[in-house]
Amino acid sequence: MAISDFLPFSKKEKEVEVSEVEELRIPEEKEKIKIKVEKILKSEDVDKVVRVAKQSIVIVKTQELQKKDFGYTQTLIAKLKRNCKQNNIDLVGTSDGYLILAPPFVEIIRE
Repeated sequence: MAISDFLPFSKKEKEVEVSEVEELRIPEEKEKIKIKVEKILKSEDVDKVVRVAKQSIVIVKTQELQKKDFGYTQTLIAKLKRNCKQNNIDLVGTSDGYLILAPPFVEIIRE
């Protein structure tokens, strides 16, 4: 490399004629949606789950806590519902004891 390669006045511009205009199609990379599995065992876990659910889908296991203390489980789920409603997060429960939280850009279809 010579010094003349770095100097702007020494570079020559080339003109290229284009007879046809072609459009380049660059495929858009779609961002993958992440799914995370979490457990709720204490009150602090609810805030963590809601924070994660703002950006990705979260599947929450509640079976362990339901076996230990069903009343406390209901309290945590009520807190989770409140936080999800405030943050526009969709919440669905399954018969197996799982909760599915989806961010606002994901739609859960209920049938």
